[in-house]
Amino acid sequence: MVALTKDRNTVRRDGVQFNDPVAASTRIFAGSLMCLNAAGFAVPGSTSATLKARGVAQEQVDNRDGAAGDLRIESRRGVFPFANSASADEITRADIGASAYIVDDQTVAKTSATNTRSVAGVIRDVDSDGVWVEI
Repeated sequence: MVALTKDRNTVRRDGVQFNDPVAASTRIFAGSLMCLNAAGFAVPGSTSATLKARGVAQEQVDNRDGAAGDLRIESRRGVFPFANSASADEITRADIGASAYIVDDQTVAKTSATNTRSVAGVIRDVDSDGVWVEI
């Protein structure tokens, strides 16, 4: 690589909207917690230690009959409400600022369940709408 010797038109992204290829045999519902699997393909949130939270799906994409990457999905980062887990994994206001962990594509929990759940994001609030998580 060589340093610039003239102006360069550098494109940018806001870093909140993404378009990712969907994993094979996968359906993702609009409004769901969407993740990237170990291969970098979009999947719905689920109990797994290898997922990376990407955002909330902005549309439904059904790739159940397709190969990985046949379809793409739009997602958005931000702060969104999710359903709260129960019992010892229920998130309270005392957990604001801590990590929330993925249970499924609409539910988050207080713990990783002995390293079997991936991080959804940071807990920003807890109210009657659910657990507000920053992804």
